[in-house]
Amino acid sequence: MFFERPKSGERAILVHLQLPHSHIRDDPREFEELVLSAGGDPVEFVTGQRSSVVAKTFVGSGKAEELRELVVLHEAEIVIFNHTLTPTQERNLEAIFECRVLDRTGLILDIFAQRARTHEGKLQVELAQLHHMSTRLIRGWTHLERQKGGIGLRGPGETQLETDRRLLRVRVKSIEARLDKVRKQRDQSRRSRLRTSTPTVSLVGYTNAGKSTLFNHITDAGVYAEDKLFATLDPTMRQINLPNVGKAVLADTVGFISHLPHRLIDAFRATLEEAAHSSLLLHVIDAADEERPRNIEQVQEVLTEIGAADLPQLKIYNKIDLLEHAPRIDRDEHGVPVAVWLSAQTGEGVELMFEALAECLGDRMIQATLRFPVVLPTELSRLRARLYSVEAIEDESYDEEGNSEVQINIPQVELLKILGSEGIAEKDLEWAGVIPILSTSEAWETAEQPE
Repeated sequence: MFFERPKSGERAILVHLQLPHSHIRDDPREFEELVLSAGGDPVEFVTGQRSSVVAKTFVGSGKAEELRELVVLHEAEIVIFNHTLTPTQERNLEAIFECRVLDRTGLILDIFAQRARTHEGKLQVELAQLHHMSTRLIRGWTHLERQKGGIGLRGPGETQLETDRRLLRVRVKSIEARLDKVRKQRDQSRRSRLRTSTPTVSLVGYTNAGKSTLFNHITDAGVYAEDKLFATLDPTMRQINLPNVGKAVLADTVGFISHLPHRLIDAFRATLEEAAHSSLLLHVIDAADEERPRNIEQVQEVLTEIGAADLPQLKIYNKIDLLEHAPRIDRDEHGVPVAVWLSAQTGEGVELMFEALAECLGDRMIQATLRFPVVLPTELSRLRARLYSVEAIEDESYDEEGNSEVQINIPQVELLKILGSEGIAEKDLEWAGVIPILSTSEAWETAEQPE
């Protein structure tokens, strides 16, 4: 049976079943918030438990009949499941309910399609939608069938379904090529920041944790921020100044969520790579959320998928105004900041976050004075030129004998990288005053080797 699918669901019936083998307990309240974020109007929330799913319809025959009666009663336009359905299950349920059926992945894709604002964001969402749609093409165009016999009916031998699939593949290749160009542009910008020793700090966290509100408070960027899931899709980057560190780049990223579709992670990989190549991650956490431990775990899973789990991380517990907590910095046994409690809405504690940021990034900064003799060996001449090229030299002076003294301010890892590429040993350098302690055994292992 075929019917006209509505462009968007208004009256929606929500279905959430607790399955014994599910390793993650989905939050029904979060599911309802997702539907509201998509513009749906939930008229009924059906819950239940099952020991196993039915291969044909996911739910049992009794539950399917109950849902069909609710669709008729409320004149619902869509039934949304808080689970992942197979294409066959979706089609079978649509035939029973005679309305559109959507699973959790399709719901998140729909929200992403509404939120995308930039050209890149729209391309990324369309790519994820096309991958999702490719398994859900149905034979609904039989009047255009080309594999028929008889005089005047013999066509090129391609069914409409095959035509749809071919056109879809062509579009996917076109989008992937354009996104690949975007990825190369991002790589080029990232290499430029590395050359100038500019650290990148990325805001990551569960959706609706307050990342964009905090970003706007720090940078006055005017990024779209609302109390909705996935309010931000398009990444925004701004330059900030940190005490004792100097210039840094702050990046706002898309929020994470439990069971984030892998296709979305793949589509947004160019965006998420900004987080994977950051000097420091600011993990923004909704301190007032009852599901806080679970949300933190979900963020860590996504960070692992994009290769950013081992990056330095500073936890930002946001929304303390809802808890009546005082702003503070939590430190480990070595006195290193590990968490900051603040409110991005009121601004309380933001200055403590800047203090913690400066400590986290500043402890890896080398601020010292290097002496260069009048006659420079070739390798030291190249070192001096490299330090100037990455804007690490803040001042240079000369003594009576013509020897130069340069004041440098550079990340420790970056300095070790330059020394390694020029074949200069740390012990061969002449420092003025206190010699910085360069832990080559640790810092060099974490530094990217020169190409």
